[in-house]
Amino acid sequence: MLMPMPSDDQVIAALGGRDYGETLWEPTEQAIRDARITDYAAWLARGHGPGLSGYDAIWRWSVAEPASFWSSIWDYFGVLGRRGDGPVLSGGPMPDVTWFGGTTLNYARNALRTAQADPGRTAVIYRSESGRAGTLSYGELAAEVARVRGGLRALGVTKGDRVAAYLPNIPEALVGLLATASLGAIWSSCSPDFGPRSVTDRLAQIAPKVLIAVDGYPYNGKWFDRRQQVKDIVAELPSLEAVITLNYSAVAGEAAGRSGDDGFPGASGDAAPVRLSWDSLPGDDPDREFEEVPFEHPLWVLYSSGTTGLPKPIVHGHGGVVLEHLKSMGLHHDLHPGDTFFWYTTTGWMMWNYLAAGLLVGATVVLYDGSASYPATDAAWRLAEETGVTYFGSGAPYLLACMKEGLRPGHTRDLSRLRGVGSTGAPLPPEGFRWVYDAVGRDLVLGSYSGGTDLCTGFVGPNPLLPVRAGIIAGRCLGARVEAYDPAGRSVIGEVGELVITQPMPSMPVGFWNDPASARYRDTYFADYPGVWRHGDWIMMLPDGGCIIYGRSDATLNRGGVRMGTSEFYRIVEALPEVADSLVIDTGRLGAEGRLILYVVPADGHELDDDLTGRIRSGLRSGLSPRHVPDEIHQVPGIPRTLSGKKLEVPVRKILLGTPVAEAADPDALANPEVLASFAPGAST
Repeated sequence: MLMPMPSDDQVIAALGGRDYGETLWEPTEQAIRDARITDYAAWLARGHGPGLSGYDAIWRWSVAEPASFWSSIWDYFGVLGRRGDGPVLSGGPMPDVTWFGGTTLNYARNALRTAQADPGRTAVIYRSESGRAGTLSYGELAAEVARVRGGLRALGVTKGDRVAAYLPNIPEALVGLLATASLGAIWSSCSPDFGPRSVTDRLAQIAPKVLIAVDGYPYNGKWFDRRQQVKDIVAELPSLEAVITLNYSAVAGEAAGRSGDDGFPGASGDAAPVRLSWDSLPGDDPDREFEEVPFEHPLWVLYSSGTTGLPKPIVHGHGGVVLEHLKSMGLHHDLHPGDTFFWYTTTGWMMWNYLAAGLLVGATVVLYDGSASYPATDAAWRLAEETGVTYFGSGAPYLLACMKEGLRPGHTRDLSRLRGVGSTGAPLPPEGFRWVYDAVGRDLVLGSYSGGTDLCTGFVGPNPLLPVRAGIIAGRCLGARVEAYDPAGRSVIGEVGELVITQPMPSMPVGFWNDPASARYRDTYFADYPGVWRHGDWIMMLPDGGCIIYGRSDATLNRGGVRMGTSEFYRIVEALPEVADSLVIDTGRLGAEGRLILYVVPADGHELDDDLTGRIRSGLRSGLSPRHVPDEIHQVPGIPRTLSGKKLEVPVRKILLGTPVAEAADPDALANPEVLASFAPGAST
């Protein structure tokens, strides 16, 4: 006899999560009519596909008929390119699939199409913590791309060559990406807060022909000189034929008193790379045709965090990125031409590539170089007010920091143009959802978004047709067949399981760089469930398609046979005003339960005393279970994080199990490597 499927309310009640599920926003009839996804559904019904009503029906069709769905995205958004005669999707099972056989296109051509239709429209607003500010119209952006394209062409860059960048989130980085892509060359960027070893661990794998590098960058009220780092990087990249230097300290107003040699590497010896300045690059014909490339031709190389071992060089193709980002920008974020799109990011995080996608839909993208919290925690909200942002995105930790500080930006700033807020990088707890609606705005769509560098997108996230409920991601994105698997590989509803994708998506990597027969790629995603993508997160799917992410599945807390992700643990601990940050580690191994150890960073003016320790234990006992009360609680000076803000649970666990600190993580890949020593057994905290 089949058991009835539980309702959402029953599932949420079973979680003991009474704070989950409260409806915070619902679309009005007018909002539904105005949403681009509604127009898309009407377009389908007018002869391009089935007549579909409601998001669930659209999603089910998108995953039941993936070839028809992704073909419709091409047609609806009018992708510029030549559709081939081959099938939209062929081959299988994953990863042995091919998309849009015989098709050619170019990402940069599609990103700059507005330059032809409306050259005066603002394409880029840029701001720096140093005070640098300005705008570029689509016409100006296209002209600058043509100029840099001419410079790269003069240096011999052609289709398939790699162009690397060591740049902050500034217009020159965006121009470099588009100029590189326009030639059919391959882009790869690292943020200048990466140390030399971290950069060369990444870039040496792809053997770039050209490096575009900056002399320094501002952050948190300080100027960080990177000239020596650039010298060190160039010395470790023998493939380089040219280095293009940007004297950012001058344009950012930081060069007072400097003159003469800027300290960048010069040409010496027959094998030394040619050196040019950014401003000296020759121009190119703005009307020159973009290099049309096959659908799966590499566009850029992104990298896994690289905290342990060499970062994985993840290659994405022109066609997959164009289709996925058009779908995400237009149908999930509901961006229209003329919207102003901001995401707080650096060039070393996939969200920078994602931010650039605003150009594909004719939006204005806001580039910010600096700290989101300098000179005060609300700096990013001040930026949103000044630039008229309509969609504001950040990592979940920034929203939670604003909440803990008691900020109310919607009451102290003019955010009247704001229609959407995006959150990613970590699960956003229910109280984070409520803070957005209490402190930022009532009439906006909050989208908690989850995905990864691996696909350069989110595959569960926001939706303008669905209500926003506290702590719950609205649903699976179109074309993304996301499921939760139990240990036996069965799809489950209302239970925490492995996040898997059971059907291919065009923005899945075309492979890893220099990975013969795709052996490393297959082992990374398809070893556990052949033909099924295992992402490495815990997820619970709700009966109505909503979902909750619980953190990395390789950082599981397994107490007395009860598995739990770490996000719920952090939610309880960090809700205490005396706690600024925390990290929890389960040292258990297969077949043997270990110690559950909690590390706490107290808020300013507080210490981990007996009272706070008692309240932490009590909160975890009542909020989770007696099994999840830590065996040990320690105060530490900081929680180690990657440069994109993710907590280092797995490396710290390795340290606790005996791995030397120096071998547990690459310090150049961390935002605060100095705190790692605090987690060594016997360290004084």
